[in-house]
Order: sequence, then C-alpha cells, then structure tokens
Amino acid sequence: MEEAYSLPIIGEAAPDFQAVTTHGPMKLSELRGKWVVLFSHPADFTPVCTTEFMALARANDELEGLNVQLVGLSIDSVHSHLAWVRSIEEKMGVKIPFPVIADLDMKVARRFGMIHPGQSSTATIRTVFFIDPEGTMRAMIYYPLNNGRYIPEIVRLVKALQVTDQFKVSTPANWQPGDKVVVSPPKTAEEMERRGEEGYECKDWYLCFKQI
Repeated sequence: MEEAYSLPIIGEAAPDFQAVTTHGPMKLSELRGKWVVLFSHPADFTPVCTTEFMALARANDELEGLNVQLVGLSIDSVHSHLAWVRSIEEKMGVKIPFPVIADLDMKVARRFGMIHPGQSSTATIRTVFFIDPEGTMRAMIYYPLNNGRYIPEIVRLVKALQVTDQFKVSTPANWQPGDKVVVSPPKTAEEMERRGEEGYECKDWYLCFKQI
C-alpha cells in the first residue's frame, strides 16, 4: 500500500509510463516538446466528472494554442471510457477531444499518487499535474472526490508557468495575463541600491513589479 502514497516531485522528471487510451497507446515521454496537463477523475458516468470533462473540452482549443496536451485518467476500462465519451457527445452535445487513459491496474495512478485511501482505495482523487516540454513536473493540484475543479485556474497556471519561463520572473497572487509580474529580489547590497534606478514599480527593496 505504500506505493499509493508515492508522489512526483516538483522540479524533477515526471514518471514515464506507457498506457492504453481512447486515442490508442500512449507513452508520456513521446509527448516531449509539449506541455502536458495530466488529470485524473474518480470514475466514468459520474455527475461531477461529467461536468469537468465538458468544461475541459471547452477549454481544449485555448490549451492547444498554448502547446498543451490534455490527458485524462481513471481506473476504468477503455470500453467504459469510450462509452462515456460517446454519451457526453450524444446527450450533452460536447465532443471530448483529448485522450483518456484506462488504468485498470492502477500503475499510473500509483506512480503519480492519485490513490488516497482516506478518500477511496478503488478510485482516483481529482489530481492535476503540469509537466513542461522537457518532461519536468512543474506544478500539482489535488482535489477531493466531491468537489469539481475550477478549469480557468488550470489555464491560468499554464500561462503563468510559461511567462515565468520566458521572462525569468515570478507571478504574484491573483495574477492574470497582462498583469504586472514580480522581479526577483536583489541578492546583494549593491543590487539593492540599484533597484530604485531600474525602472521597476517598487513597494519596498524586495518587492518590485514590472510590465512585460
């Protein structure tokens, strides 16, 4: 049971895996060059998960524009996934464009710490993993079984991570694209003295913002 508690580490390589999906066989490392948002859901044909899948499907075009591949997962068979995806399209009018991993043996779920026995030993909790184009784990969000995710936050965090990488800055609380970003604090007394001359909006020597 200890394997159920193993967690990926932010800043380290995401655990590679091979899996069967609704789009055919998939190997995580074959997605290098793209950002990957890997998310799990407790079970097919359940109400909260259905609302999440529809919301993620609607966000898929924007995520694809950010070079993101969405990948879903639950401990269900590929036949169950296919039937559920078809049901969502027929009954809800929403086509699911991303692959969904069938993880009946729980191998992927255990490698990513998606099984929390305090919630369920037979279903994955709602996890979201953000993996960059080099295969490095950049962020993780965990939700309980009963509460659906806020999909705009998933999109926002991808944008924040990409801004951080491109401009070597940080993003403050509640940051949205177009907002000012945070400049790294000075590391020496000399840098601290120069800070006021660098054109930043500074609240104090350690807290400065700039527009990008």
